[in-house]
Amino acid sequence: MIKSNGGVALVTGGSGFIGRALIPALQARGFRVAATTRRPRASALGVVWHTCDLLEPASLPDAFAGARVAYYLVHSMGGGGSNFRDLERRTSEAFVAAAAKARVERIVYLGGPAPPGVPSEHLRSRLEVGEILRAGAVPVAELRASMVIGHGSASWQIVRDLAVRLPVMVLPKWLASRTRPVALSDVVEALVSAADLPLTQSEWFDLPGPEVMNGQQILERIAALRGRRFLALKVPFLSPRLSALWLRLITRTDFALARELVLGLQQDLLPKDERFWPLINHPQLMSFDAAARYALASD
Repeated sequence: MIKSNGGVALVTGGSGFIGRALIPALQARGFRVAATTRRPRASALGVVWHTCDLLEPASLPDAFAGARVAYYLVHSMGGGGSNFRDLERRTSEAFVAAAAKARVERIVYLGGPAPPGVPSEHLRSRLEVGEILRAGAVPVAELRASMVIGHGSASWQIVRDLAVRLPVMVLPKWLASRTRPVALSDVVEALVSAADLPLTQSEWFDLPGPEVMNGQQILERIAALRGRRFLALKVPFLSPRLSALWLRLITRTDFALARELVLGLQQDLLPKDERFWPLINHPQLMSFDAAARYALASD
């Protein structure tokens, strides 16, 4: 844990899955919190809400005014449009320009990991946003997480529904890919600590969880926590489109989001290193089972 210097923290995407968990953690660490929304929202619980849109630069100065650190947590893919990469480029460019103009001291961005091969459109967009932010005038701490285990996470929702709703599952090839799932509480700690992490220049860091797991192992562990036995039948091929359609039938995830998440799981999503956790003096990560048990209780 890094001691906070306080000040105003601006959270764009404050009403989303990560933002809702981050805001109280920032307040507990001594920050005054401002957050953005595209729909008018009354300020409450010590949070000042600003109605603005990153695609409308004139709406941004009031939100960024006085902020010492700004969090970039917006994600255009959730809108289901086919042009999310273009939208993410434009929003990140507007964000970094507004932050520089307001003399923000630090940007913290939560993105996705870099795969060993060609990334999917979703992961490519996440990585491009990081590049745009790090190329700006404000120092950036870019944090890269794969599957975040917590109620409200799209990737968690998919594996939770598959493990809980299906007695037997056709196992597509993409569920053999490996990742390092990380608990929401650990991600929030990383985001808060990144505000005051000593940096000489913009940098990116992976946020790996404590275990290397493939998709089948994740499903088996979730099922076991619910007292179920998970049976899988392996198939040689199931296209991302068919997988996404199948996921839409079984889970609560929409087709566009499911397809992009499946495409991102075509190869391993493992960290390059684990250096970030020692930097913030956070060596004890929540286990997968503990994180999953907590998320299941919140569903």
